[in-house]
Amino acid sequence: MEAQDVKSNLILILDYGSQYTHLITRRIRSLSVFSLCISGTAPLKSITDLNPSVIILSGGPHSVHEPHAPSFPDGFIEYVESKGVFVLGICYGLQLIVQRLGGEVRVGEKQEYGRMEIEVVRDCGLFGYRGIGDREVVWMSHGDEAVRLPDGFEVVARSQQGAVAAVENRARRFYGLQYHPEVTHSPQGMETLQYFLFDVCGVTAGWKMEDVLDEEIKVIKGMVGPEDHVICALSGGVDSTVAATLVHKAIGERLHCVFVDNGLLRYKERERVMKTFERDLHLPVTCVDATEQFLSNLKGVVDPEVKRKIIGKEFISIFDAFAQDLEHKLGKRPGYLVQGTLYPDVIESCPPPGSGRSHSHTIKSHHNVGGLPKDMKLKLIEPLKLLFKDEVRELGRILEVPVAFLKRHPFPGPGLAVRVLGDVTEGNALEILRQVDEIFIQSIKDAGIYDSIWQAFAVFLPIKSVGVQGDQRTHSHVVALRAVTSQDGMTADWYNFEHKFLDDVARKICNSVRGVNRVVQDITSKPPSTIEWE
Repeated sequence: MEAQDVKSNLILILDYGSQYTHLITRRIRSLSVFSLCISGTAPLKSITDLNPSVIILSGGPHSVHEPHAPSFPDGFIEYVESKGVFVLGICYGLQLIVQRLGGEVRVGEKQEYGRMEIEVVRDCGLFGYRGIGDREVVWMSHGDEAVRLPDGFEVVARSQQGAVAAVENRARRFYGLQYHPEVTHSPQGMETLQYFLFDVCGVTAGWKMEDVLDEEIKVIKGMVGPEDHVICALSGGVDSTVAATLVHKAIGERLHCVFVDNGLLRYKERERVMKTFERDLHLPVTCVDATEQFLSNLKGVVDPEVKRKIIGKEFISIFDAFAQDLEHKLGKRPGYLVQGTLYPDVIESCPPPGSGRSHSHTIKSHHNVGGLPKDMKLKLIEPLKLLFKDEVRELGRILEVPVAFLKRHPFPGPGLAVRVLGDVTEGNALEILRQVDEIFIQSIKDAGIYDSIWQAFAVFLPIKSVGVQGDQRTHSHVVALRAVTSQDGMTADWYNFEHKFLDDVARKICNSVRGVNRVVQDITSKPPSTIEWE
């Protein structure tokens, strides 16, 4: 499939703040259709420039009848109707369509949260594969409801409580679902999305990773001049490695990789990673030991966001210095920096629609995204910034990155700084954490369950507890073990280890790591927590 064919089938999601919004993006991509997500309050030009064939309005926590509730831009209705763009509103998105096109939305007499049965009440486009009277279980999450529809709209499904569950105006190409078809709690939701995209909207499947590879190589070659040189920040993780391999394929030996030991790496990470780069990937990599530089700047810092900003700034200063050294050797200063920023990194560093903030973080400021100084001299190349983790792994397989390397669990850019709660330089927290983490990860590998887990790691907690070790009272540190399953990192469930495994690991840690006398397990999902602790 040609790149322009992919673009002509673009599904654009306008984000109004639902925790499930980016799951919509992921679900649509799983149907081999390219989808992107932008803020629901983006200017109209941001939408028209992308030339989508379908626009999906996401759910959100707001009420459309509240002052300053987020909405699509002026001119949106005229644009989609003049271009024949299909529009699907989900939850808040449905209510937004109803309210903006002349209907009425009010606080519901009966709120609907969780599993709910709906019934198809009219032959229609959304449920064209079903019949009147057919029922299905869906996931509801709304307190408001549509009480009067705009002219030309029809109710096509209702909840068991009688509330509007789906609406449509086929002539104007507007459709709405009051529930969330994208979540697994709506068992037939994907069937509905698939029918809507392919049968109602006429979208063609065919987007694949080979398209991404070809398109990104063209973009890189177009951006980087034939004599320009590029620096790549290699962390030892999957993302930066795939990004480096892709750029190397595009520009060859004009790529110069640098691996920074910032003193926040895992147990023997530097030695292991450098060996992999040289032996398996054949990438030209320079190792820079900047342990003292990072740790001295982090001394006394406890705020996790400040940590990330400091780390981001120090990384860039090292890359600038590396660029200067290369300039002396090459006679030409590198002008670009490659980073393995992913779509979830970009998403989680953006402000929520309706927050009134134009540039802030809501979950974390990723050092690739929110920690870069404004006066950075290097221009960024981020070839993976529209991809999820599993998509990056697929791209890596196409680029022939070793499978064992692609299966590595994610490791955050700020390293152990976000796994030591508080001052990372205090006492021997980093050394304790490295030893605990190594025991935990190796035990997971020995048990044969490493590939079943999305991410596993240990956390150093800033508390001590009383224990009994060697018939003596101890007052030592507490560490937490975290392991989650996920598809793309946007949502996650905690991994349910067998009790014997946890018992064995806890014993190994307390018997092997001096300074630890208590081990706990983190059993929270994302949401409400994040995967990392800071």
